[in-house]
Amino acid sequence: MLDVPRLVVAAPSTGSGKTTVATGLMAALAGRGLAVSPHKAGPDYIDPGYHALATGRPGRNLDPWLTSEELVVPLFLHGADGADIAVVEGVMGLYDGAAGLGSSDAAGGGDYASTAHVATLLDAPVVLVVDASAAAGRSVAALVHGFRSYGTVRFGGVILNRLGSDGHERMCRDAVEDLGLPVLGALRHHDDAAAPSRHLGLVPAAERRADAVGAVRRLGDLIAASCDLDAILALARAAPPLTAGPWDPAQAVGPRAEGVRRPRIAVAGGPAFTFGYAENEELLAAAGAEVVRFDPLRDEKLPEGTSGVVIGGGFPEMHAAELSSNEPLRRELAAFGKASRPIYAECAGLLYLAQELDGAAMCGVLDGVKATMASRPTLGYRAAVAVADSVVARAGERVRGHEFHSTVTEPVHGDTAAWQWAASGPVGFVQGDCVASYLHVHWAGAPWFASRMVNACGDARGEGERE
Repeated sequence: MLDVPRLVVAAPSTGSGKTTVATGLMAALAGRGLAVSPHKAGPDYIDPGYHALATGRPGRNLDPWLTSEELVVPLFLHGADGADIAVVEGVMGLYDGAAGLGSSDAAGGGDYASTAHVATLLDAPVVLVVDASAAAGRSVAALVHGFRSYGTVRFGGVILNRLGSDGHERMCRDAVEDLGLPVLGALRHHDDAAAPSRHLGLVPAAERRADAVGAVRRLGDLIAASCDLDAILALARAAPPLTAGPWDPAQAVGPRAEGVRRPRIAVAGGPAFTFGYAENEELLAAAGAEVVRFDPLRDEKLPEGTSGVVIGGGFPEMHAAELSSNEPLRRELAAFGKASRPIYAECAGLLYLAQELDGAAMCGVLDGVKATMASRPTLGYRAAVAVADSVVARAGERVRGHEFHSTVTEPVHGDTAAWQWAASGPVGFVQGDCVASYLHVHWAGAPWFASRMVNACGDARGEGERE
């Protein structure tokens, strides 16, 4: 049994301020000298970047849809190893689950993969962040009462957000406390602590690091001044022990051959490629790879000795001109792909490997593929089936992932597609040992992605090479 103090920060709806409160709470607790483990319910990539700035630890996602119910607690314990407290930021409204992402592929209705689902799996108390800007005291209390009565999660308290005055705070505080729930914090309007947003949510922290550090510090100061941190700590420490063991990437991928030289796999990073799950790289390393980073905005060459490349998601459309101007790296990646060296690319990686993005020349690994901005975003969970064999999948295999993009490609697939799901025809591209599509996959739910990628890289460099 493992005893990890923990709580979940939730809200009645998106836009209530849970990211402000969760990130600020992480920063405030870290400011007290505590080791804080940051987590995010759902598939979101951007909030964990701010969580990492607040805590100095990788932001990690907990998603029953992407990884299974059974892995939520083990993954949580893996991330929380050595932490004094764990803070989990919820997704959407408290009871909004997989179906709330607008996907017919998201089976398991009700609140499956919701914040409430994750809180229940973790047996963690919930702190509800309520936007009180347009309501008086009793209406706020009625809202809180409804959310507490609706489900079976354990409510630990309320944080009132966007209060207008001392009198407004008193009305709301008294009404909520009459329900027998403590008010753990009361925040006034705080536009100076907000992070900038754009078409798919907040601007990733890596794209505005200097400003983001200041914003996170201000959030921490705001929460420290507005919330009862001692009461919040006591609530988290009251969470019962968990009986599962922590997730182990080495166990997930299984044994690997001894004495075989470790292939070097280069993973794209930097401001243009900020979307990725920490466990994916941990699985690659456990499967035998030497994982190295490169920044396509800055680096003119792949790391020396690269055997395979992984390019995750991000916002390359915001950096298209800079990516295009880095011709040496584009040429090297084009040659790498044409030589059928292993490349795995998701979303932003797909755009970077295309012929062009909004008229800017990209790598051209996917010959003739052009990407442009779309009129509206595409997002949702996807129950995907592999159309063809690739470096990570075998035809007919099923995997769960999600889409999150505001671009389209023409064509949507080449001679060989990568995936198909209920709401689509064939999508993505398999070309030699390159697989690229809009599908984001949390590899903890498909650990064979890592072992197969590493094996493909070993084959590409000569499996018989010894250390």
